[in-house]
Amino acid sequence: MFGDISNDQTAIDTAPGILTIDLGALAANYRQLKQRVGAARVAGVVKADAYGLGAARVVPALYAAGCRDFFVAQFSEAQAIVRTLGRDARLYVLNGLQPGAERACAEAGIIPVLNSLDQLANWSRCARARGTELPALLQFDTGMSRLGLPPDDVDILLQEPSRLEGVRLLHVMSHLASADEPNSPQNAEQLAVMRRFAAAFPGIEPCFANSGGIFLGVDYHGTLVRPGIALYGGAPTAGVANPMQPVVRLDARVVQTRLVPAGARVGYGGVHVTSAERRLATISVGYADGLPRALSDRGAVYQGDVRLPIVGRVSMDSLTVDATALAPGTLTLGTLVEIIGPHQTLEDVARDAGTIPYEILTALGRRYHRLYR
Repeated sequence: MFGDISNDQTAIDTAPGILTIDLGALAANYRQLKQRVGAARVAGVVKADAYGLGAARVVPALYAAGCRDFFVAQFSEAQAIVRTLGRDARLYVLNGLQPGAERACAEAGIIPVLNSLDQLANWSRCARARGTELPALLQFDTGMSRLGLPPDDVDILLQEPSRLEGVRLLHVMSHLASADEPNSPQNAEQLAVMRRFAAAFPGIEPCFANSGGIFLGVDYHGTLVRPGIALYGGAPTAGVANPMQPVVRLDARVVQTRLVPAGARVGYGGVHVTSAERRLATISVGYADGLPRALSDRGAVYQGDVRLPIVGRVSMDSLTVDATALAPGTLTLGTLVEIIGPHQTLEDVARDAGTIPYEILTALGRRYHRLYR
């Protein structure tokens, strides 16, 4: 193993928490998704620093596994990783470009997703000024009301095809809003709209499926799919067994243990009051490390097979658990407890926090010692 801080065992032993990122599992998840979609290409969505796991390590691992298409959200993210990619790779910016970024984007060989007529006009102008065609993806709004050309703008573009002058469309695309809910009627509704829009651009293949969309079936695949959470081990479909390999494990260290009597107040505000004598352990991570305050009196950590519930409020730098179920002396200064791992999944933590796995994953802080396998 090797880490972002140091490969020195002392640095590992003294870190408040250890975030282990299994790049082998990441590559295996990529290969599984590739097998599922057959001839379609599988992109890697590596926005938000590869969902918080470190694009500098994740992108080369995906490239080595065969990935040649990569999506980020912001142009600055693309600039940060474009030099880590081989010349045969394609790097796309989901949010398109802010005015003035077109020249730098073209010079770097980065491909924008055009979401509006304004973005299209700016990219076309840049292409004409350079005297060349520039590649792009064109996004439609199929019912999410977030990004992409709405129907009226699509009609304008069809009536005025000169707006595409200098622009070489690689794909038309949209984004599924409810793909993780296979029984949602919105999936079929969006597919119908996507097909109608795509038919207006013959010869331009669609890019439609996200992680959940891949599992909706071949009708959603097109020629390029773009999974995110599934690559990182998150469940692509709600309510069914997760077919992906776990990529992340998170462990944190005990700072202090204490025995408290009945009636002891625990944490900020004293909102938790012990009903009997309890053995408590303070763990050296908190909401500044990506563990939401909403886990207060709801979440848990594990020591082996034993669940240790969080008691009181999660603090910025620490949280407290009830360790009474363990034999005295089991937890001592420096003992590691499991937060995400074989006994508690990313989805479990998100459920207890009342949020989604994406938010937990992308919020994991920089104070952990990161180990890459």
